[in-house]
Amino acid sequence: MEAEIFGIIPKNRKYSRVKEIKEIMHELVIISGKGGTGKTSIAAAFAALAKSSILCDADVDAADLHLLMAPDIKKKSDFMGGGIAVIDKDKCTQCDLCRDLCRFDAISPDFVVNQIDCEGCGVCVDFCPEQAIDFPIKKCGEWFISKTRFGPMVHARLGIAEENSGKLVTLIRQEAKKLAKKENLDLILTDGPPGIGCPVIASIGGANALLIIAEPTVSGLHDMERVAQLAAHFKVPGMLSVNKFDLNLDQTRNIENLAKKLGINVLGNIPFDPIFVKSMIQGQNIFEYNKDSATSEAVKQIWHKIVNSPPMNTKQDFVVE
Repeated sequence: MEAEIFGIIPKNRKYSRVKEIKEIMHELVIISGKGGTGKTSIAAAFAALAKSSILCDADVDAADLHLLMAPDIKKKSDFMGGGIAVIDKDKCTQCDLCRDLCRFDAISPDFVVNQIDCEGCGVCVDFCPEQAIDFPIKKCGEWFISKTRFGPMVHARLGIAEENSGKLVTLIRQEAKKLAKKENLDLILTDGPPGIGCPVIASIGGANALLIIAEPTVSGLHDMERVAQLAAHFKVPGMLSVNKFDLNLDQTRNIENLAKKLGINVLGNIPFDPIFVKSMIQGQNIFEYNKDSATSEAVKQIWHKIVNSPPMNTKQDFVVE
């Protein structure tokens, strides 16, 4: 039986479902509706359990997975992002149109652009009648390909107060997939950014599954719901674990009930344990610090449920002829 797979194979190509079944690369993105829930510590713990995987730190605004992974940088590249307006005074007639249009008051009376106030929107560039304003692309950060004791890692560092973090997230996810294919690795572990903004949207699109790390607080409940709704919007299957669940059992139950209502699989919860801080001080994950602790066992059980979940076990059931 032959058919077309739109968006996967060009229309003039054919496939057969019976020819071959292939394993495909999978990506698990670990996210949270807010910062400080412990997702990076859990991502680092998963790195010790995963086999044939690559690490990707998509929290480029405040990257910290490298603190636990101690990466040996093998490749460093500049990330070129948005521009800052520059006025050519030889061409400028001082018509004042750019100053009237700039909503950030970034252009001084003597027609010099303040690089801190300029948001890089480009309105002045588009409307300048003399075409006297240039918009050179600038370096916004750096991205890296590194080697760690748990395998390859792709990560980045956005410059202070720089924009375009969503584009940088997209870039490093693409590089992680290229590297995984090159190294014949079938799993990408992505430590995503907190919140529901542009960087989060860039980190979850096209992922096989999300693990939402929540905390048992009022804000934790609210923010978990927001990121769960975001995942549903992009049709990415979500799973949930509540970290430090025993600090507030009532809120933990509220979060679990909400997750079930939203169709999110609750994998299990992680108790409050100083082992996370102690291992972090040593630059280790919890399995390196104490693999036999009750908390390590709880994280291990969650990991087993993830790797055996349907979204992480899809297969490619066609071959292009």
